[in-house]
Amino acid sequence: MSAPGLLVAAPRSSSGKTTVALALMRALTRRGLRIRAAKCGPDYIDPAFHRAATGWPSFNLDSFAMAPPMLDALASAVASDADLVIAEGSMGLFDGVRAAESRTGANADIAARFGWPVVLVVDVSGAAQSAAAVALGCKLYDPRITIAGVILNKVASARHRRLVEAGMERVGLPVLGVLMRDAQLVLPERHLGLVQAGETADLEMRLDRLADLAEAGIDLDAVTSCAGGAVPVSTGALLTPPGQRIAVARDAAFSFLYPHIEAGWRGAGAELVPFSPLADESPRADCDVCWLPGGYPELHAGRLAAASRFLDGLRKFAQARPVHGECGGYMVLGQSLEDAEGATHAMAGLLPVRTSYLRRKLHLGYRVARLCGDGVLGRRGVRLIGHEFHYASEVSSVPDGSAALAQVADAEDIALGFAGHRLGTVTGSFFHVIAADQT
Repeated sequence: MSAPGLLVAAPRSSSGKTTVALALMRALTRRGLRIRAAKCGPDYIDPAFHRAATGWPSFNLDSFAMAPPMLDALASAVASDADLVIAEGSMGLFDGVRAAESRTGANADIAARFGWPVVLVVDVSGAAQSAAAVALGCKLYDPRITIAGVILNKVASARHRRLVEAGMERVGLPVLGVLMRDAQLVLPERHLGLVQAGETADLEMRLDRLADLAEAGIDLDAVTSCAGGAVPVSTGALLTPPGQRIAVARDAAFSFLYPHIEAGWRGAGAELVPFSPLADESPRADCDVCWLPGGYPELHAGRLAAASRFLDGLRKFAQARPVHGECGGYMVLGQSLEDAEGATHAMAGLLPVRTSYLRRKLHLGYRVARLCGDGVLGRRGVRLIGHEFHYASEVSSVPDGSAALAQVADAEDIALGFAGHRLGTVTGSFFHVIAADQT
């Protein structure tokens, strides 16, 4: 039997989902339960916090990017060795793209597929009884899901709490807990979300502080008793590894690699060999492919430009073996990177692309890509589903079909033209691959 689960979601972004989810994960782990975590939607940062809170890897579950067999396989991997699964939502509970029912990318799709009841986190700052109307709307909006109860966040006072609870009682929603307004609960952020788990000072102390607050303000027994649903026992193919021994850049500048990608590669027998460009390390010569994930190279452009052993080793590696870069990795494979202060730093020069973080523009959304040529991501014509989230801009010319990595469209099949580059053994683009098309 698979473990029961819960989805921690909210009516909108910035309601405190991550705070509450981490508090529950850590508090219940401290009680001796085997808590496994998942993240709904495309997110590279929160799963690392989940792992820190529970001691176990956390996988993304994405109803738009992942076909049902892949979703079931990943959820099965999470739920098969646990007492309780806690999934954290993204954005609002029903926020997704316009697509077929159950394939919108919304949190609600995941809760419905696996029968996981929803614990709704409601930010009640600036509202009292009216917060119950919002919660009631979530309860009634989608008959596929069940709202098990609410956790009130950012409560200002005892009187404020009584007023909000009166509204929740009126609409028949149990209040499972309360977190008072406390600026110290806020985790540090930067332009792509939370500061990464590995860079967050005194993370263990912060997680234990959240767990203490959960013990004091949330009825943990009531929360666990709300859990339900079932995940089918399933195994399914993930992305095919790009090689047998994969050199993977991994440090503060390169860390955005989806956990299910790594797990899928390892499950298929590949070995991941980490190296740190910021420590001026080059990819190991005994590897047969090099992968530069996304991350924050724009914050470390000067150090990367000065990392001669890394850059020379990368160029030598690329003479005979494939190199692929996603988002930040793509920027480093290019000719130059302009930082936020306007300084231009020479990069590896393996792709004819120049990028700028000074000329900031938000690029956000799913990408459906059709490969323009054979490479480490697959054969020409293969359809990939991915996601793009960055503020950097390409200031070089857009390639044509002979040099682009892929032709892309958004989630609504609106054509976006060519994206990325391929030159010899080197490829890269701003989108992160989540899955190969399985439909």
